Amino acid sequence: MAEMTRKIPKRILSGLLSSISAGVVPRMGAPYIAIGRGEEIEALLSDLEAVNDGGGTMRFIIGKYGSGKSFLIQLVRGFSLERGFITADADLSPERRICGAKGTGIATYRELIRNLASKSSPDGGALAQIIAKWLSDLQSTVAADGHEIGSDTFMRQLTSCIYSQTRELEAQIGGFDFATVLTQYYKAYMDGDEEKKSACMRWLRGEYSTKTEARNAIGVSLGGIIDDDNWYEYIKLLAVFFRKIGYRGFVVFIDECVNLYKIANRISRENNYEKLLSMFNDTLQGKAEGLALIFGGTPQFLEDTRRGLFSYEALRSRLSDGQFQKDGFKNLIGPVIRLRRLSDDELYALIARITGLHAQNYSWEPRVTNEDMLTFLKTCLDRAGADTMITPREIIRDYITVLNILLQNPDTNFTDVVGSGVVKLSHGEDEENAIIVDEGGRPQIKTDFTAEDIEL
Repeated sequence: MAEMTRKIPKRILSGLLSSISAGVVPRMGAPYIAIGRGEEIEALLSDLEAVNDGGGTMRFIIGKYGSGKSFLIQLVRGFSLERGFITADADLSPERRICGAKGTGIATYRELIRNLASKSSPDGGALAQIIAKWLSDLQSTVAADGHEIGSDTFMRQLTSCIYSQTRELEAQIGGFDFATVLTQYYKAYMDGDEEKKSACMRWLRGEYSTKTEARNAIGVSLGGIIDDDNWYEYIKLLAVFFRKIGYRGFVVFIDECVNLYKIANRISRENNYEKLLSMFNDTLQGKAEGLALIFGGTPQFLEDTRRGLFSYEALRSRLSDGQFQKDGFKNLIGPVIRLRRLSDDELYALIARITGLHAQNYSWEPRVTNEDMLTFLKTCLDRAGADTMITPREIIRDYITVLNILLQNPDTNFTDVVGSGVVKLSHGEDEENAIIVDEGGRPQIKTDFTAEDIEL
Protein backbone atom coordinates (compact mmCIF):
# COMPACT_ATOMS: atom_id res chain seq x y z
CA MET A 1 0.00 0.00 0.00
CA ALA A 2 1.13 3.60 -0.52
CA GLU A 3 3.07 5.15 2.32
CA MET A 4 1.02 7.07 4.81
CA THR A 5 0.75 10.77 4.13
CA ARG A 6 1.81 13.24 6.80
CA LYS A 7 -0.84 14.34 9.27
CA ILE A 8 -3.41 16.78 7.93
CA PRO A 9 -5.91 18.66 10.13
CA LYS A 10 -9.11 16.63 10.34
CA ARG A 11 -11.35 19.52 9.24
CA ILE A 12 -9.33 20.08 6.07
CA LEU A 13 -8.90 16.39 5.30
CA SER A 14 -12.58 15.56 5.73
CA GLY A 15 -13.68 18.48 3.57
CA LEU A 16 -11.06 17.61 0.95
CA LEU A 17 -12.22 14.01 0.57
CA SER A 18 -15.89 14.99 0.58
CA SER A 19 -15.29 17.52 -2.18
CA ILE A 20 -13.22 15.39 -4.52
CA SER A 21 -15.43 12.32 -4.10
CA ALA A 22 -18.37 14.43 -5.30
CA GLY A 23 -16.39 15.91 -8.20
CA VAL A 24 -16.22 19.34 -6.54
CA VAL A 25 -13.00 21.33 -6.33
CA PRO A 26 -11.92 21.87 -2.69
CA ARG A 27 -11.26 25.41 -1.51
CA MET A 28 -8.88 24.12 1.16
CA GLY A 29 -6.33 21.32 1.08
CA ALA A 30 -5.75 21.26 -2.69
CA PRO A 31 -1.91 21.06 -2.37
CA TYR A 32 -2.25 17.72 -0.60
CA ILE A 33 -3.41 16.04 -3.82
CA ALA A 34 -1.52 18.18 -6.33
CA ILE A 35 0.05 15.85 -8.88
CA GLY A 36 1.54 16.55 -12.29
CA ARG A 37 0.79 20.26 -12.82
CA GLY A 38 4.11 21.69 -11.64
CA GLU A 39 5.00 23.40 -14.92
CA GLU A 40 1.59 25.02 -15.30
CA ILE A 41 1.67 26.26 -11.71
CA GLU A 42 5.17 27.64 -12.11
CA ALA A 43 4.13 29.47 -15.29
CA LEU A 44 1.15 31.08 -13.55
CA LEU A 45 3.14 31.99 -10.45
CA SER A 46 5.85 33.56 -12.60
CA ASP A 47 3.17 35.99 -13.84
CA LEU A 48 2.79 37.21 -10.28
CA GLU A 49 6.27 38.68 -10.36
CA ALA A 50 5.16 41.00 -13.15
CA VAL A 51 2.09 41.90 -11.11
CA ASN A 52 4.28 42.56 -8.07
CA ASP A 53 6.28 45.02 -10.19
CA GLY A 54 3.10 46.89 -11.15
CA GLY A 55 2.34 45.17 -14.43
CA GLY A 56 -0.72 43.21 -15.51
CA THR A 57 -1.29 39.74 -16.94
CA MET A 58 -4.13 37.66 -18.37
CA ARG A 59 -4.26 33.90 -18.96
CA PHE A 60 -6.78 31.36 -20.23
CA ILE A 61 -6.61 27.86 -18.72
CA ILE A 62 -8.20 25.52 -21.25
CA GLY A 63 -9.14 21.92 -20.61
CA LYS A 64 -11.99 19.41 -20.84
CA TYR A 65 -14.57 19.01 -18.10
CA GLY A 66 -12.90 17.29 -15.17
CA SER A 67 -9.37 17.80 -16.49
CA GLY A 68 -8.34 19.95 -13.52
CA LYS A 69 -8.95 23.57 -14.56
CA SER A 70 -10.83 24.54 -11.41
CA PHE A 71 -8.43 22.53 -9.27
CA LEU A 72 -5.46 24.37 -10.78
CA ILE A 73 -7.21 27.70 -10.18
CA GLN A 74 -7.76 26.89 -6.50
CA LEU A 75 -4.18 25.70 -6.17
CA VAL A 76 -2.76 28.92 -7.64
CA ARG A 77 -5.22 30.92 -5.53
CA GLY A 78 -3.77 29.36 -2.38
CA PHE A 79 -0.19 29.98 -3.47
CA SER A 80 -1.05 33.61 -4.35
CA LEU A 81 -2.46 34.23 -0.87
CA GLU A 82 0.65 32.75 0.73
CA ARG A 83 2.79 35.15 -1.31
CA GLY A 84 0.96 38.26 -0.10
CA PHE A 85 -1.51 38.87 -2.94
CA ILE A 86 -5.22 39.60 -2.62
CA THR A 87 -7.38 37.16 -4.57
CA ALA A 88 -10.99 36.97 -5.74
CA ASP A 89 -12.73 34.19 -7.62
CA ALA A 90 -16.11 33.63 -9.24
CA ASP A 91 -17.82 31.09 -11.49
CA LEU A 92 -19.77 32.44 -14.44
CA SER A 93 -23.36 31.27 -14.91
CA PRO A 94 -26.49 32.38 -16.78
CA GLU A 95 -26.93 34.97 -14.01
CA ARG A 96 -23.26 36.05 -13.92
CA ARG A 97 -21.48 37.31 -17.03
CA ILE A 98 -18.58 39.55 -17.97
CA CYS A 99 -20.88 41.99 -19.70
CA GLY A 100 -24.66 42.10 -19.52
CA ALA A 101 -27.75 44.06 -18.62
CA LYS A 102 -30.31 43.36 -15.88
CA GLY A 103 -27.63 42.83 -13.23
CA THR A 104 -25.70 39.98 -14.86
CA GLY A 105 -22.48 42.01 -14.99
CA ILE A 106 -22.61 43.44 -11.49
CA ALA A 107 -23.54 39.98 -10.19
CA THR A 108 -20.07 38.79 -11.21
CA TYR A 109 -18.49 41.73 -9.37
CA ARG A 110 -20.53 40.99 -6.23
CA GLU A 111 -19.45 37.34 -6.33
CA LEU A 112 -15.82 38.39 -6.69
CA ILE A 113 -16.08 40.75 -3.71
CA ARG A 114 -17.88 38.10 -1.66
CA ASN A 115 -14.95 35.75 -2.32
CA LEU A 116 -12.28 38.44 -1.84
CA ALA A 117 -9.52 36.83 0.23
CA SER A 118 -6.24 37.70 1.91
CA LYS A 119 -3.69 35.58 3.72
CA SER A 120 -5.36 36.33 7.05
CA SER A 121 -8.89 35.80 5.61
CA PRO A 122 -8.46 32.97 3.06
CA ASP A 123 -12.12 31.95 3.02
CA GLY A 124 -13.41 35.21 1.52
CA GLY A 125 -15.27 38.28 2.79
CA ALA A 126 -11.98 40.08 3.39
CA LEU A 127 -12.83 43.59 2.13
CA ALA A 128 -13.88 45.01 5.49
CA GLN A 129 -10.90 43.38 7.19
CA ILE A 130 -8.49 44.79 4.56
CA ILE A 131 -9.82 48.33 5.00
CA ALA A 132 -9.79 48.04 8.81
CA LYS A 133 -6.18 46.83 8.69
CA TRP A 134 -5.26 49.74 6.44
CA LEU A 135 -6.71 52.24 8.90
CA SER A 136 -5.05 50.48 11.83
CA ASP A 137 -1.67 50.53 10.09
CA LEU A 138 -2.04 54.25 9.40
CA GLN A 139 -2.82 54.87 13.06
CA SER A 140 0.27 52.90 14.07
CA THR A 141 2.41 54.88 11.62
CA VAL A 142 1.14 58.22 12.95
CA ALA A 143 1.65 57.08 16.55
CA ALA A 144 5.20 55.96 15.71
CA ASP A 145 5.93 59.51 14.52
CA GLY A 146 5.48 60.70 18.11
CA HIS A 147 1.84 61.80 18.08
CA GLU A 148 -0.15 60.76 21.15
CA ILE A 149 -3.07 58.54 20.25
CA GLY A 150 -6.35 60.44 20.56
CA SER A 151 -4.75 63.88 20.66
CA ASP A 152 -5.75 66.66 18.28
CA THR A 153 -2.40 66.48 16.45
CA PHE A 154 -2.77 62.72 16.10
CA MET A 155 -6.23 63.08 14.55
CA ARG A 156 -5.07 65.87 12.20
CA GLN A 157 -2.07 63.85 11.03
CA LEU A 158 -4.14 60.69 10.59
CA THR A 159 -6.75 62.59 8.59
CA SER A 160 -3.99 64.05 6.42
CA CYS A 161 -2.63 60.58 5.70
CA ILE A 162 -6.09 59.28 4.78
CA TYR A 163 -6.75 62.14 2.39
CA SER A 164 -3.27 61.88 0.89
CA GLN A 165 -3.68 58.21 0.00
CA THR A 166 -7.23 58.51 -1.26
CA ARG A 167 -6.38 61.54 -3.43
CA GLU A 168 -3.87 59.37 -5.29
CA LEU A 169 -6.78 57.21 -6.43
CA GLU A 170 -8.74 60.09 -7.91
CA ALA A 171 -6.77 59.96 -11.17
CA GLN A 172 -8.27 56.51 -11.91
CA ILE A 173 -11.64 56.02 -13.57
CA GLY A 174 -14.17 56.01 -10.72
CA GLY A 175 -11.39 57.04 -8.35
CA PHE A 176 -13.13 60.16 -7.03
CA ASP A 177 -16.22 58.27 -5.86
CA PHE A 178 -14.06 55.46 -4.51
CA ALA A 179 -11.93 57.92 -2.54
CA THR A 180 -15.04 59.70 -1.26
CA VAL A 181 -16.55 56.46 0.05
CA LEU A 182 -13.26 55.45 1.71
CA THR A 183 -13.10 58.85 3.39
CA GLN A 184 -16.67 58.51 4.63
CA TYR A 185 -15.87 55.03 5.91
CA TYR A 186 -12.90 56.44 7.82
CA LYS A 187 -15.07 59.14 9.41
CA ALA A 188 -17.68 56.56 10.39
CA TYR A 189 -14.88 54.35 11.72
CA MET A 190 -13.59 57.15 13.95
CA ASP A 191 -17.12 58.13 15.08
CA GLY A 192 -18.21 54.55 15.73
CA ASP A 193 -21.07 54.99 13.25
CA GLU A 194 -21.76 51.37 12.28
CA GLU A 195 -24.71 52.30 10.06
CA LYS A 196 -22.63 54.55 7.84
CA LYS A 197 -19.77 52.03 7.78
CA SER A 198 -22.26 49.44 6.55
CA ALA A 199 -23.57 51.86 3.91
CA CYS A 200 -20.04 52.47 2.62
CA MET A 201 -19.33 48.75 2.44
CA ARG A 202 -22.57 48.23 0.51
CA TRP A 203 -21.39 50.77 -2.06
CA LEU A 204 -17.99 49.08 -2.36
CA ARG A 205 -19.73 45.71 -2.83
CA GLY A 206 -21.90 47.14 -5.62
CA GLU A 207 -25.19 46.64 -3.79
CA TYR A 208 -26.90 49.96 -4.58
CA SER A 209 -29.16 50.07 -7.60
CA THR A 210 -29.46 53.88 -7.88
CA LYS A 211 -27.28 56.90 -7.13
CA THR A 212 -30.08 58.46 -5.06
CA GLU A 213 -30.23 55.44 -2.77
CA ALA A 214 -26.44 55.52 -2.32
CA ARG A 215 -26.37 59.27 -1.65
CA ASN A 216 -29.10 59.06 0.98
CA ALA A 217 -27.36 56.19 2.77
CA ILE A 218 -23.80 57.53 2.71
CA GLY A 219 -24.71 61.17 3.21
CA VAL A 220 -22.64 62.73 0.42
CA SER A 221 -23.18 63.32 -3.27
CA LEU A 222 -21.62 60.69 -5.51
CA GLY A 223 -21.03 60.74 -9.24
CA GLY A 224 -22.11 57.16 -9.69
CA ILE A 225 -22.42 53.65 -8.36
CA ILE A 226 -20.78 50.35 -9.32
CA ASP A 227 -22.99 48.73 -11.95
CA ASP A 228 -23.09 46.43 -14.99
CA ASP A 229 -21.23 48.92 -17.17
CA ASN A 230 -18.28 49.92 -14.99
CA TRP A 231 -17.57 47.09 -12.53
CA TYR A 232 -14.35 46.07 -14.27
CA GLU A 233 -13.00 49.62 -13.82
CA TYR A 234 -13.43 49.18 -10.09
CA ILE A 235 -11.60 45.86 -10.20
CA LYS A 236 -8.65 47.77 -11.68
CA LEU A 237 -9.10 50.47 -9.05
CA LEU A 238 -9.06 47.91 -6.24
CA ALA A 239 -5.81 46.51 -7.64
CA VAL A 240 -4.23 49.97 -7.40
CA PHE A 241 -5.60 50.48 -3.89
CA PHE A 242 -4.36 47.09 -2.63
CA ARG A 243 -0.85 47.81 -3.85
CA LYS A 244 -0.84 51.25 -2.25
CA ILE A 245 -1.73 49.82 1.16
CA GLY A 246 0.98 47.18 1.13
CA TYR A 247 -0.23 44.10 -0.75
CA ARG A 248 1.68 42.73 -3.72
CA GLY A 249 -1.21 42.81 -6.18
CA PHE A 250 -4.70 41.56 -7.03
CA VAL A 251 -5.29 38.15 -8.66
CA VAL A 252 -8.78 37.55 -10.11
CA PHE A 253 -9.93 34.05 -11.12
CA ILE A 254 -13.04 33.63 -13.29
CA ASP A 255 -14.04 30.03 -14.00
CA GLU A 256 -16.78 28.28 -16.00
CA CYS A 257 -16.32 30.64 -18.96
CA VAL A 258 -18.10 28.04 -21.08
CA ASN A 259 -21.27 29.84 -19.94
CA LEU A 260 -20.31 32.68 -22.29
CA TYR A 261 -20.10 30.17 -25.13
CA LYS A 262 -23.62 29.01 -24.23
CA ILE A 263 -25.19 32.48 -24.59
CA ALA A 264 -27.75 32.04 -27.36
CA ASN A 265 -28.01 35.68 -28.43
CA ARG A 266 -25.14 36.51 -30.77
CA ILE A 267 -25.00 40.21 -29.91
CA SER A 268 -24.95 39.53 -26.19
CA ARG A 269 -22.26 36.87 -26.64
CA GLU A 270 -20.09 39.18 -28.73
CA ASN A 271 -20.48 41.98 -26.20
CA ASN A 272 -18.95 39.65 -23.61
CA TYR A 273 -16.13 38.75 -25.96
CA GLU A 274 -15.53 42.42 -26.68
CA LYS A 275 -15.20 43.03 -22.94
CA LEU A 276 -12.72 40.17 -22.69
CA LEU A 277 -10.75 41.79 -25.50
CA SER A 278 -10.72 45.07 -23.56
CA MET A 279 -9.42 43.24 -20.47
CA PHE A 280 -6.77 41.48 -22.54
CA ASN A 281 -5.56 44.76 -24.04
CA ASP A 282 -5.57 46.52 -20.65
CA THR A 283 -3.42 43.91 -18.94
CA LEU A 284 -0.99 43.41 -21.81
CA GLN A 285 -0.61 47.15 -22.49
CA GLY A 286 0.10 48.08 -18.87
CA LYS A 287 -3.25 49.78 -18.23
CA ALA A 288 -4.17 47.47 -15.34
CA GLU A 289 -1.60 48.11 -12.62
CA GLY A 290 -1.02 45.17 -10.30
CA LEU A 291 -3.84 43.03 -11.75
CA ALA A 292 -3.74 39.39 -12.88
CA LEU A 293 -6.78 37.89 -14.63
CA ILE A 294 -7.03 34.11 -14.96
CA PHE A 295 -9.95 32.54 -16.84
CA GLY A 296 -10.92 28.87 -17.02
CA GLY A 297 -12.80 27.36 -19.94
CA THR A 298 -13.25 24.36 -22.22
CA PRO A 299 -11.72 23.84 -25.68
CA GLN A 300 -15.12 24.60 -27.26
CA PHE A 301 -15.26 27.95 -25.45
CA LEU A 302 -11.92 28.86 -27.00
CA GLU A 303 -11.83 27.19 -30.39
CA ASP A 304 -15.39 27.04 -31.75
CA THR A 305 -15.35 29.35 -34.75
CA ARG A 306 -19.11 29.77 -34.65
CA ARG A 307 -19.73 30.62 -30.98
CA GLY A 308 -16.41 30.46 -29.12
CA LEU A 309 -13.70 33.07 -28.64
CA PHE A 310 -12.35 32.23 -32.09
CA SER A 311 -15.64 33.47 -33.58
CA TYR A 312 -14.49 36.94 -32.56
CA GLU A 313 -11.70 37.74 -34.99
CA ALA A 314 -9.82 40.16 -32.73
CA LEU A 315 -9.55 37.49 -30.01
CA ARG A 316 -8.79 34.67 -32.44
CA SER A 317 -5.80 36.55 -33.83
CA ARG A 318 -4.48 37.07 -30.29
CA LEU A 319 -5.18 33.66 -28.77
CA SER A 320 -4.73 31.14 -31.60
CA ASP A 321 -1.58 29.03 -31.70
CA GLY A 322 1.23 30.14 -34.00
CA GLN A 323 1.83 28.24 -37.20
CA PHE A 324 4.80 26.40 -35.67
CA GLN A 325 2.90 25.21 -32.59
CA LYS A 326 2.33 21.46 -32.97
CA ASP A 327 0.98 18.69 -30.78
CA GLY A 328 3.60 17.50 -28.32
CA PHE A 329 5.27 20.90 -27.96
CA LYS A 330 4.84 22.68 -24.64
CA ASN A 331 4.24 26.43 -24.65
CA LEU A 332 3.38 27.86 -21.25
CA ILE A 333 4.47 31.43 -21.97
CA GLY A 334 1.59 32.45 -24.25
CA PRO A 335 -1.82 33.65 -23.05
CA VAL A 336 -3.40 30.17 -23.38
CA ILE A 337 -2.40 27.23 -21.17
CA ARG A 338 -3.84 23.96 -22.48
CA LEU A 339 -4.03 21.25 -19.85
CA ARG A 340 -2.57 17.97 -21.09
CA ARG A 341 -3.89 14.63 -19.91
CA LEU A 342 -2.02 13.41 -16.85
CA SER A 343 0.39 10.60 -17.70
CA ASP A 344 -0.28 7.08 -16.44
CA ASP A 345 2.45 7.53 -13.84
CA GLU A 346 0.84 10.73 -12.57
CA LEU A 347 -2.56 9.06 -12.35
CA TYR A 348 -0.96 6.24 -10.37
CA ALA A 349 0.66 8.77 -8.03
CA LEU A 350 -2.72 10.44 -7.61
CA ILE A 351 -4.54 7.30 -6.48
CA ALA A 352 -1.60 6.37 -4.25
CA ARG A 353 -1.91 9.76 -2.57
CA ILE A 354 -5.67 9.34 -2.14
CA THR A 355 -5.16 5.91 -0.59
CA GLY A 356 -3.05 7.47 2.15
CA LEU A 357 -5.48 10.34 2.71
CA HIS A 358 -8.47 7.99 2.91
CA ALA A 359 -6.62 5.80 5.42
CA GLN A 360 -5.76 8.80 7.58
CA ASN A 361 -9.26 10.26 7.49
CA TYR A 362 -11.07 7.04 8.43
CA SER A 363 -8.28 5.58 10.62
CA TRP A 364 -8.06 2.27 8.80
CA GLU A 365 -5.58 0.21 6.79
CA PRO A 366 -6.88 -0.04 3.20
CA ARG A 367 -6.73 -3.56 1.81
CA VAL A 368 -5.11 -2.27 -1.38
CA THR A 369 -1.65 -3.21 -2.65
CA ASN A 370 0.50 -1.49 -5.25
CA GLU A 371 -0.54 -4.19 -7.71
CA ASP A 372 -4.21 -3.51 -6.90
CA MET A 373 -3.76 0.17 -7.73
CA LEU A 374 -2.11 -0.78 -11.03
CA THR A 375 -5.03 -3.10 -11.78
CA PHE A 376 -7.55 -0.32 -11.01
CA LEU A 377 -5.72 2.05 -13.33
CA LYS A 378 -5.61 -0.54 -16.12
CA THR A 379 -9.34 -1.12 -15.74
CA CYS A 380 -10.01 2.61 -16.12
CA LEU A 381 -7.63 3.07 -19.06
CA ASP A 382 -9.01 0.04 -20.92
CA ARG A 383 -12.30 1.83 -21.52
CA ALA A 384 -12.89 2.90 -25.10
CA GLY A 385 -11.35 6.31 -25.70
CA ALA A 386 -9.88 6.53 -22.19
CA ASP A 387 -6.38 7.16 -23.52
CA THR A 388 -7.37 10.71 -24.48
CA MET A 389 -10.71 11.31 -22.78
CA ILE A 390 -10.29 10.08 -19.19
CA THR A 391 -10.00 12.83 -16.59
CA PRO A 392 -8.70 13.01 -13.01
CA ARG A 393 -12.25 13.68 -11.81
CA GLU A 394 -13.44 10.29 -13.10
CA ILE A 395 -10.40 8.47 -11.72
CA ILE A 396 -10.80 10.04 -8.27
CA ARG A 397 -14.55 9.49 -8.08
CA ASP A 398 -14.30 5.81 -9.04
CA TYR A 399 -11.31 5.09 -6.82
CA ILE A 400 -12.83 6.67 -3.71
CA THR A 401 -15.94 4.60 -4.38
CA VAL A 402 -13.77 1.47 -4.31
CA LEU A 403 -12.12 2.54 -1.04
CA ASN A 404 -15.51 3.35 0.52
CA ILE A 405 -16.83 -0.10 -0.40
CA LEU A 406 -13.78 -1.80 1.08
CA LEU A 407 -14.07 0.26 4.26
CA GLN A 408 -17.74 -0.55 4.80
CA ASN A 409 -17.54 -4.22 3.75
CA PRO A 410 -14.72 -5.83 5.77
CA ASP A 411 -15.22 -9.25 4.17
CA THR A 412 -14.80 -7.86 0.65
CA ASN A 413 -11.43 -7.72 -1.09
CA PHE A 414 -10.19 -5.54 -3.93
CA THR A 415 -10.63 -8.22 -6.61
CA ASP A 416 -14.29 -8.64 -5.68
CA VAL A 417 -14.90 -4.97 -6.41
CA VAL A 418 -12.62 -4.21 -9.38
CA GLY A 419 -11.46 -7.54 -10.80
CA SER A 420 -7.91 -8.39 -11.78
CA GLY A 421 -5.51 -7.50 -14.57
CA VAL A 422 -1.96 -6.49 -15.42
CA VAL A 423 -0.77 -3.07 -16.49
CA LYS A 424 2.51 -1.49 -17.53
CA LEU A 425 2.63 2.25 -17.04
CA SER A 426 4.15 4.57 -19.59
CA HIS A 427 6.29 7.43 -18.38
CA GLY A 428 4.41 10.06 -20.40
CA GLU A 429 6.02 13.36 -21.34
CA ASP A 430 7.42 14.33 -17.93
CA GLU A 431 10.26 12.06 -16.83
CA GLU A 432 10.47 13.84 -13.47
CA ASN A 433 7.07 12.39 -12.60
CA ALA A 434 7.99 8.84 -13.71
CA ILE A 435 7.62 5.94 -11.31
CA ILE A 436 10.91 4.64 -9.89
CA VAL A 437 10.87 0.92 -9.21
CA ASP A 438 12.93 -0.53 -6.36
CA GLU A 439 14.81 -3.85 -6.34
CA GLY A 440 11.65 -5.70 -5.40
CA GLY A 441 9.74 -4.21 -8.34
CA ARG A 442 7.62 -1.93 -6.12
CA PRO A 443 6.85 1.58 -7.42
CA GLN A 444 8.39 4.37 -5.32
CA ILE A 445 6.41 7.60 -5.57
CA LYS A 446 6.86 11.01 -4.03
CA THR A 447 3.70 11.65 -2.01
CA ASP A 448 4.62 14.71 0.04
CA PHE A 449 4.33 17.61 -2.38
CA THR A 450 3.93 21.00 -0.70
CA ALA A 451 3.65 24.58 -1.88
CA GLU A 452 7.40 24.92 -1.20
CA ASP A 453 8.14 22.38 -3.95
CA ILE A 454 7.27 25.06 -6.51
CA GLU A 455 9.53 28.08 -6.51
CA LEU A 456 9.28 31.26 -8.56
